[in-house]
Formats: sequence, structure tokens, C-alpha cells
Amino acid sequence: MSKKAEIRLTQSERLLSLIDAFQDTPILLVGDMMLDHYVWGKVERISPEAPVVVVQVTEESERPGGAALVAHNLVQLGAKVYLGGFIGEDSSGLALKNLLENLGINTDALIVDPERPTTVKTRVIAHSQQVVRVDREKVGTVSGELGVELSKRLAQVMPDTKAMVVSDYAKGAVTETLFDLLDEKKSQLGFGKYPVVIDPKAPNFSLYRNATVIKPNRAEAARAANMEIPSRAHAISAGEILLRRWGCEIVLITLGEDGMVLVSNSPGLPSTVEIDTTAREVFDVSGAGDTVNAVFTLALATGAEPGDAARLANYAAGLVVAEVGTVAVTAQDLRAAVLISEE
Repeated sequence: MSKKAEIRLTQSERLLSLIDAFQDTPILLVGDMMLDHYVWGKVERISPEAPVVVVQVTEESERPGGAALVAHNLVQLGAKVYLGGFIGEDSSGLALKNLLENLGINTDALIVDPERPTTVKTRVIAHSQQVVRVDREKVGTVSGELGVELSKRLAQVMPDTKAMVVSDYAKGAVTETLFDLLDEKKSQLGFGKYPVVIDPKAPNFSLYRNATVIKPNRAEAARAANMEIPSRAHAISAGEILLRRWGCEIVLITLGEDGMVLVSNSPGLPSTVEIDTTAREVFDVSGAGDTVNAVFTLALATGAEPGDAARLANYAAGLVVAEVGTVAVTAQDLRAAVLISEE
């Protein structure tokens, strides 16, 4: 499409054309894999043993969680996904791998770590409300040998992909070895080339280098910038601090009900973009950050300007928080959300 044709497109037309371009775009995802286990039920009484509700179970389900949820989102949007990370040598790891492969995700870089169980988050939900969450996990950096093996496998698939997502939950999958790999690829990385998008987590802030975009939420940005963020203006100031600290091209800060701010020091890009939230109802914020990560990266990989990529991600986040539990947005859902916004 020519530059002149692009100028004539409305914002919604640009966003819809990006969604069309998602199909079969290859993305590499690396991060902390989790299995989300849901126990659904109803509450009709209080336990006689303690002042807690009794949940009568009606259904149980399992879904990809953590970095695996980002992969699920990418697939639902039409992307071709290559996934790298670790699972345990257990039934939960096997269940997660089966879920991913059934979605058509390439798991050649998914490695079994016999020293650590698969991270499982069990959420008990009654009457559309989360009653309790139970986590089973072992937090700690993977062994050096496994870290090296992961980097080798990632290096093999990088040439087949157009962007990398790093979904860091600080469980141990994201290590210095990964960024050593990015050091080797440094000349090939960046906006307009091969974007690397990182969803950060303390205490790993000092690890990140060679990133194109780093996407903290309000709390993460406040901690990393060592300042409070009560407003968008403060978020922009924090973003400017983090651009210098992390040496990336773009910082995208998600602010919940206050929308998002995008801050950049890259030539040719707006220095700031402010985006209002599109969420009309908020039932559950679980997985919203993972959805933003997926949509934003996929849009960049298809040639979107960062502002449009953030707008699309914002629409997707508005859809996710209106649902109970972690869900993956489809391309059809996202297209409908853009069209509704124009009515």
C-alpha cells in the first residue's frame, strides 16, 4: 500500500487492516509457562468448621497460563507461534504441552526441567467471582545448562519469525543467557526490523537489554522508575526515566482504568501517545497484560506504527477484563470491538 493510500485510511480502517495481516505471522515467544486450573462452582452455605464459604463444584477446566497464555492469544489472533520455556516432568507439564500442541503451537523449544514442577495456578470461582487462588510452583533460575539449551533452540527458530515476545513472570525461565543471545543478534533487532517486546517483572529489571519495547504495568513502572504514578503525566515522566534505564526504543505503560501511555525516543516516532481505556465492564483483570503483550507485538510484526499497535492492544484488553478467568481474544472479537467503537 502506498504512503498516500495509508494517509487516506481512517484509524479504524488502519486497525482492521492490521488484524487482517495477523494471519500466519510467525512470532517467537519465550517466558514462564504456567497451567491455569479452574474450579467452577456455587456457594449456598458457610462451613460449620470455619467462617469460610463452601463451594459446590460444578465444573473444572484447564487453560494455558502465564507466557503460555500469550501464546494462546497469538494463535487465536491468527499468528503462527513458536514457543520456548520450561515445564516440569509431571502430569501438569504434559497437560500444558498437549493444550499448546492442540492449538497448533510449535513446542520444539519447550524443555522439560526435572528439577522443578510445572507452575499451576488453581482458581476457585463461584457466581462469577474468584473465591481463592492456590499456587503450586518452585521459583528460581533454571540451571545454566538448561538456560544454554533454551538459547540454542531459540536461535534455531528466530530466523523463521518476525518478532520475539519475552513474557517474564520472574519464575526462572528468563535469564542472562537469553540476553546474551540477543547481544549476538543486536544488529538485526529493533523497530522496523525484528522487534523484541518484554513484559517485565521485578527483580529482573536489570537483565533487560536489546529490547525494542518494554511494557510494564503501573506498579511495575513505579517500582522500576522509583516514583509514584497517580496520573498519566506521572506515567509519561516514569516512561522517560525507563527509556534511559533500559535503553529501549519504546516504553508502553498500562494504567488500568486510565488507559495506556506510550513513550518513545526513537527518531520518526511520536514522543508520547496517550490512549483511553475501552473497557466498559471489569469483572476480572487476569491475563489482561498477556493479551496486550500478544496484540502489541503481533501488530508491530505486521508493520504497525506503535500508536496503532497500542490502540489495538487496548481494545483487546477491554474485551479480556469483561470476562471471568483468563481468556484469549480472537481476531473476530477484536475486529468487532474496533467496529463497535465507530458506532
